[in-house]
Amino acid sequence: MQASAAHVHDVIVVGGGPSGATAAHKLSSAGHDVVLLDRRGRIKPCGGAVPPRLIKDFAIPDHLIVAKIRSAQMVAPSDTRVDMPIDGGYVGMVDREHFDEWLRERAAESGAERIDGTFERISYDADGLVTITYTPRDDEHGATQTLRARTVLGADGARSSVARQTIPGGDQVPCVFAYHEIVRSPETAEVGFHPTRCDVYYQGPISPDFYGWVFPHGPNTSVGVGSAKKGFSLRDATKKLRAQAGLAESQTVRREGAPIPLKPLKRWDDGKRVLVTGDAAGVVAPASGEGIYYAMACGDMAADSVHEFLVTGKAKALTTARKRFMKAHGRVFFVLRIMQYFWYSSDKRRESFVAMCRDPDVQRLTWQAYMNKELVRADPLAHIKIFFKDMAHLVGFAAPKRS
Repeated sequence: MQASAAHVHDVIVVGGGPSGATAAHKLSSAGHDVVLLDRRGRIKPCGGAVPPRLIKDFAIPDHLIVAKIRSAQMVAPSDTRVDMPIDGGYVGMVDREHFDEWLRERAAESGAERIDGTFERISYDADGLVTITYTPRDDEHGATQTLRARTVLGADGARSSVARQTIPGGDQVPCVFAYHEIVRSPETAEVGFHPTRCDVYYQGPISPDFYGWVFPHGPNTSVGVGSAKKGFSLRDATKKLRAQAGLAESQTVRREGAPIPLKPLKRWDDGKRVLVTGDAAGVVAPASGEGIYYAMACGDMAADSVHEFLVTGKAKALTTARKRFMKAHGRVFFVLRIMQYFWYSSDKRRESFVAMCRDPDVQRLTWQAYMNKELVRADPLAHIKIFFKDMAHLVGFAAPKRS
């Protein structure tokens, strides 16, 4: 079906990342008339980690998993290194260039119409519908076109144009800025690089308030940093990280940068016909910066809310997406936000944080929570032990061990 200004679609999804593509797939599979408006060619800077729950919940085929991570190495300011092996499992790694496109194609195969263009603005029509204005990518004259719909789902990333134009508070999103360089992976195990291990650097010169990463993607590796500190050079920090990780001479495949939201928006809908999801809604995990799973889970819930709205015509249905998401993940986000506030504030605390990661209870509960995307409640004694160890490290009673 060819889109036109006269035709009224059920929903226009603005943005074809993991959240938007997931929502478009679910809505079109339910029989709705869906347009997926996406600007092709843009790849978000991302470590690319996907936990087993995501692979299972969203039926991700194995050929998209370019590496299987069996452990993480935490690197302290003193260069102390703590290994955290995954017992009996793995974390999948994806290349966003191919992963995102596969998700968009899956949405198209389920019936969503893909349009390659740049969102410009949204307007509310007198008949209660909404109109999207966009610029087609292949229009050499830059002439805009329009689409009409019963509802719009904004999945256009951090600092979303849809959110800024329609959602109260949508223009006030605190962000961490992320930058990474995709480089060729070393062919040997030289310089300490390992193809099944993610390295995470908690060092002030690499990032004063976040962390740096070296995440293998099979033939390629993502090397990057994040920071919310104004004036901090992410490119210079990435250059330092590459040198420290022994990847300074590795061939650079591409470079990417983008803002990453720090916390969910207080409101995701306009009270009429617009809802936002994914980074546009601010659903990136504090402390870790993990976004793919939460973006897709959010897109799935947003699709349910949009479906309910389309069936009932009640704008209140759009509010349920945020309620469901925060019920499922709000507590995890709260704990991670506190962790980031305390442990990332200085190199002294980062040193203690990495030392604490040696603890078997910390490792076990951390991986269980990450792999399953929920806090582990089955072992209260372990949580109590970790609480007191946390406090001891925080007030300086526990001296970090050296490797």
